[in-house]
Amino acid sequence: MSVNPMAYEAQFFGFTPQTCMLRVYIAFQDYLFEMMLVVESVILKKLDGFPDCKISPFQIRKSTEKFLLFMKEHFDKLFSKMEEVLLQLVLNIPKNVLLPEDKVHEQYPYSKEQFQALQDEIRQLQEQYRAEASAGQALRAELEEQKAVRAELEKILQWFDGLENICREHGTCNFKESFAFLTQNAKKLQDVLKDVEEKSKKIKKHDQLL
Repeated sequence: MSVNPMAYEAQFFGFTPQTCMLRVYIAFQDYLFEMMLVVESVILKKLDGFPDCKISPFQIRKSTEKFLLFMKEHFDKLFSKMEEVLLQLVLNIPKNVLLPEDKVHEQYPYSKEQFQALQDEIRQLQEQYRAEASAGQALRAELEEQKAVRAELEKILQWFDGLENICREHGTCNFKESFAFLTQNAKKLQDVLKDVEEKSKKIKKHDQLL
C-alpha cells in the first residue's frame, strides 16, 4: 500500500485514503474466503450423490485451499492496480486545490522563513509578557510593603500626637523639653523598677533564711 501520508486528503475526507483501501481489501478478502467455503460445501453435497466416487473430503479441502491461494495471488495483483488508480484519481486532492478552510493561506501566503520569523516574534512577545507580569507582581509586593510601612508611620505619628498632648498637659510645649521630660520620667521609672527588684530579692533571701 502507499506510504504517502496524504494528510490533506485525510483533512477533507475525515479518514486516510489508505485506511479506506485497507478496509476494502479486507472486505474483498473475507468475501473470497466465504465464497470458497460455499463452493467447497456444494462440491461435497454433489459427491454425496456418487457413492462410488473415490475423492475424499480431505482431498477436496486441499484442492480448495490450493485454488484459494491461486485466487488470492491474482486478487492481490488486481487490487494493487485498483488501489493505485483510486489513490491517484479518486481519493487524491490535486496540488492546485485548496480546501475552503485553507483559503486564508491563499490570501495571506507565508514562506517558511516568514513563518519562522513570526514564530520568533511570538516567542519574544511571550517572554516580554512574562517579564512584565513578573515586574507587575514585584510592584504589587512593593506596594503592599509600602502600605505596611505607611501604617507603621501613622502609628508613630499618632504616638507623637499623644506625646504632644501629654506634654501640653504638663505645661511643656517644646519638643526638646518634652523629650527631656519623657527621658527624665523614664529614668525615674527605671529607678523605681530597680528598687522594687532589689527589695524583692531581699524578701526572697529573708524567706529562704526562715
